[in-house]
Amino acid sequence: MRLTVRYLAAILLLAFASGHAAAQVRRVQPGEADQTLQAMRDEMQRSRERLRLGELERPYFIEYRLLDLDVRAITASFGALLGSTSNRNRFMAVDVRVGDYQLDSSSFISDDSFQGFIGSTGTVGIDRDYDSLRQDLWLATDQAYKQAVDSIARKRAFLRSLARQPDIPDFSREQPVSLIEPLREPDWTNRNWEEEAKAVSAVFRNHPELYSTRVTIYLVYATQYLMTSEGSEVRTTRSLAAIEGSLESQSGDGMRLHHYYAKYAAGPAALPPVEQTRRELEVVAREMAVLRMSPPAPDYAGPVLFEPRAAGMLLAQMLGPSISGSRPALSMVPMYDQILERFGGRSEWSSRLNTRVLPASVTLIDDPTAREYNGQPLLGHYEVDEEGVRAQRVVLVEDGVLKNLLLSRRPGPEFQQSNGHGRATFLSEPRAAMSNVFFQSKETLRPEEMRKKFLDACRAEGREWCVMVRQMDNPAVAFTRQEDFSEMIAAVAAGAASGDRLPLLVYRVYLDGREELIRGARLGGLTLRSLRNIAAIGNDYTVYHFHQNAAPGFGGTALGAFSGAQGGLPSSIVAPSLLLDEVDVRGARGEPRRLPIVPAPPLK
Repeated sequence: MRLTVRYLAAILLLAFASGHAAAQVRRVQPGEADQTLQAMRDEMQRSRERLRLGELERPYFIEYRLLDLDVRAITASFGALLGSTSNRNRFMAVDVRVGDYQLDSSSFISDDSFQGFIGSTGTVGIDRDYDSLRQDLWLATDQAYKQAVDSIARKRAFLRSLARQPDIPDFSREQPVSLIEPLREPDWTNRNWEEEAKAVSAVFRNHPELYSTRVTIYLVYATQYLMTSEGSEVRTTRSLAAIEGSLESQSGDGMRLHHYYAKYAAGPAALPPVEQTRRELEVVAREMAVLRMSPPAPDYAGPVLFEPRAAGMLLAQMLGPSISGSRPALSMVPMYDQILERFGGRSEWSSRLNTRVLPASVTLIDDPTAREYNGQPLLGHYEVDEEGVRAQRVVLVEDGVLKNLLLSRRPGPEFQQSNGHGRATFLSEPRAAMSNVFFQSKETLRPEEMRKKFLDACRAEGREWCVMVRQMDNPAVAFTRQEDFSEMIAAVAAGAASGDRLPLLVYRVYLDGREELIRGARLGGLTLRSLRNIAAIGNDYTVYHFHQNAAPGFGGTALGAFSGAQGGLPSSIVAPSLLLDEVDVRGARGEPRRLPIVPAPPLK
């Protein structure tokens, strides 16, 4: 019944927790082939009535979650098909809690193992068979209950050793939700995805300077089920489609370089046509060619202009750890807290409620109920979160003052109730996370005014040039090899807590307006405190789609914005260009790699 860590990692691409199907409340119709809800309902009732071990406590909360997935993944390189897979899988997770809402068996890390977020996880039959599913749920519920009984005993013993015990509840009371959406069968459209993958990746054949390229098309349909002993019953069907590309090369002096392409949509039919994708990939390839010939970045400290898509990714990295109001798990292991600290997982807005955290003109909103912005669909839309709580629009910052935080059912020091932001990938523990974020200002400048103010600031400091960032990096999409991704993350993690950020396309902008691409730059000291006094904000609001990484060690940290369609939480940020007065830019560091001895073979 258990899934190994390796298998979990392999199927993370199947996981996402945000969708775009219109919600429609209805009961399951008699004769419907999907017997999943009835099996869950019957086994839930039996567990509520009979689940008890001797004189030990009965469960006060039981939750069943199922994920039914249809996935296609097509990968090509230089016009050749590398792989094409289609998978149908069903997974379940059972959570049983012992104790009560104030203190229960969840969210506890003991000195020998993690005890708490999900009781039992495993695969179930894909044909929605009633009897088979009840059998699986019965065994998983039994296992989860026994784990919960052991966990509550360990947790209470640890709490007795503390001088001061937490007085915040472990779990919030919420109103049950009933939301049963119609089942949707996958619609892959009549497009030939294998031929499209080959056609778009063939663009790179015209660029022999590229060492390695990959273009992957992901098409995902997911039906998610949730049932709780409190009375919530949910079935939602969602879809996601993505085209992700990665490019790797080396400069003449041996510096390793990479670039990436990412396009996300609410379903296969919404992906761009082949010719549009080819044009966009050609732009990326040409940017890489210029990057190879560009000079190394020098050290710099001064004004930096972030164009909209760079500002969106920057905000995703900076806001992620601080806009969650849920507290972390109780831990007996000091290393757990140290890892969170090292990866920038501590909130900079803790205990800052009703104080100024952003410029007085800025309002920050997270709204999972928003479906689009100016006609462009948003990825972070959902009706009900992973814990069965209705999605809510949350004003986080109003006129620069912190007013609220994102909450799951894990309460925090400032707020006790969920506001519908418990999100998760692949039936993992839901945590408070962003959905659709809107960074808005009452005082904005047109793009040409932003550019002028930027150059004026540069001139006032007596400089010949200043720095502009056009695009931030995302190693999770840019690298095809896990070892390269791990190496990059290890390098940036060391400075994550102090505000180290990874730009990708960085330019020197001269006073006469000329732009020169530079390579190897890192940004330092960009914490949320940097945003309290933004020099200027543009009116060029742009939708930036990204995926949050919810994996252990990433979720809720400064590294949480590094993910892709293969396992991330679909999210969107609407942000304009930003001008910051003082940013540290560190020039290229590290030893270059030796160039290949023999040139690459010609691509015919």
